[in-house]
Amino acid sequence: QVQLVESGGGLVQAGGSLRLSCAASGRTFSNYAMGWFRQAPGKERQFVARINWSGSSTAYADSVKGRFTISRDNAKNTVYLQMNSLKPEDTAVYRCAAATTEYGSSRSQDYDYWGQGTQVTVSS
Repeated sequence: QVQLVESGGGLVQAGGSLRLSCAASGRTFSNYAMGWFRQAPGKERQFVARINWSGSSTAYADSVKGRFTISRDNAKNTVYLQMNSLKPEDTAVYRCAAATTEYGSSRSQDYDYWGQGTQVTVSS
C-alpha cells in the first residue's frame, strides 16, 4: 500500500503561481511512476502530468504544457507540481496518483493509489 497526501493548494489570482506537493508513505516511493490529475465541478477527471521512476521522463497535457512542471525527490518521497501563469480554467481539485509501471500513463485507470486531493482556485 502507498498513502498519498497532497498539499499546497489555495486561492490565487490569474497569472500567479502555486506549487503542489504530494507526500508518499508506505512502500518504496522510487518504485512508482507518479501522476497529477485534476477535476473541476461537473467535468471529468483530466490528466495533467506524469513522471517516471527516476524523474528522467515527464509528460504533460497540452493545456498545461509550458506552464506546469512536474518533478520528484525520491529522498523525500515527494512529487511536486509547479504551476505558473495560472488561468481561471485551471481551477479544480488536484490529485496525485501512483502507478507500478515505470513511466505511468495519462489514463487514470492505470494508477493504483490516489491521494484525497487539494483545491486550486484561480480568480480572474
